[in-house]
Amino acid sequence: MTGARTPPSRVSQARILADLKLAAKKGDRSALSLALDRMRTLAHSPRYWEKYVGLLRNPLARLVDLLVVKQGERIAQQKGWKLPRPAPADAARTKKRRKAAAASRRKPVATAEQPSLFDL
Repeated sequence: MTGARTPPSRVSQARILADLKLAAKKGDRSALSLALDRMRTLAHSPRYWEKYVGLLRNPLARLVDLLVVKQGERIAQQKGWKLPRPAPADAARTKKRRKAAAASRRKPVATAEQPSLFDL
């Protein structure tokens, strides 16, 4: 025996889309849960993530992915894409403190040097 082959996925993109359309049109919860289960099967297995990316060409599947499955970050990690990291909150706080300290150090302008707006 040279190597054990796993059987191909029984999850069909066409069936997932049909279930999603049925759930969208008629509000069929069982069709939605079946479609979600199948989408998760594709999304969570590294072997089928290319099929999952192909499935995301459909706007309905993309919406379900954004709301429920949330696989974008995992796929980006598998592809080796680097997502920009948000700036730490500490850095933002220190910037605000520095600005406040600089504003408090400024000398107030004497009122005698400043012309009155009402005398014009």
